[in-house]
Amino acid sequence: MKEKIINYLKESYAEFKKVRWLTPRETFYWTLNIIFFILVFAIFYGIIDFILSRIIIFLK
Repeated sequence: MKEKIINYLKESYAEFKKVRWLTPRETFYWTLNIIFFILVFAIFYGIIDFILSRIIIFLK
């Protein structure tokens, strides 16, 4: 059992060394992209919600 755990940790460490980490510039760029798309979708769903609520009020 101990050998399996040690082997697992060694393999995990080897895979961890293969990871390509983002540069600070790339991290900033992708963060801005995510924030932009969240805002776009929030505005879109807010408009849809507003329109549908007005339709429901009108139909009452």
